[in-house]
Amino acid sequence: MGTVYVFFANGFEEIEAFTVIDVLRRAGMDVELVSVIEKEEVLGAHDITVVCDGLFDDYKFDDVELLVLPGGMPGAGTLDKHEGLKALITKTIAKNKKVAAICAAPMVLGKLGLLKGKRVTCYPSFEQYMEGATCTGEFVEVDGNIITGNSPASAMNFSFAIVRELMGEDKVEELYEALGTNGWK
Repeated sequence: MGTVYVFFANGFEEIEAFTVIDVLRRAGMDVELVSVIEKEEVLGAHDITVVCDGLFDDYKFDDVELLVLPGGMPGAGTLDKHEGLKALITKTIAKNKKVAAICAAPMVLGKLGLLKGKRVTCYPSFEQYMEGATCTGEFVEVDGNIITGNSPASAMNFSFAIVRELMGEDKVEELYEALGTNGWK
């Protein structure tokens, strides 16, 4: 299995980013934290600083298994302005690899025209950017190689959906057991 890359810009939503990273690492995935700003320290929307593993330009992304775009504003807006990231997303989708975006971040995919004909979800009021998609309002939607989540409240469901897509239901069940979910899914 390749690498999961999670992208950071100032104003990212901490719950969405950290929950995904934690769950995916518990599942045994290789996860890299990538800054799209000019420094490795990135400040979240609620004043939590993360030190990323590297800057966008430090990576070749030859081993992409999945790209993850956390939401939060203005973080998702900064992701949407990063030309290198948008090119990488388009290339990743063309290779039939997966891209996951939550909250405000699905707008990046929508503006690229990658959601046409897909069932997606996003933070309420961002539906306007889901060009050609059916917005369901569900916590999580998986349609082909696109995984979307609607809000910080769906971060665990979103994370488990990613694990399910990449590693299967048995791994999700193993995580449920390890995390003591007592049947919550």
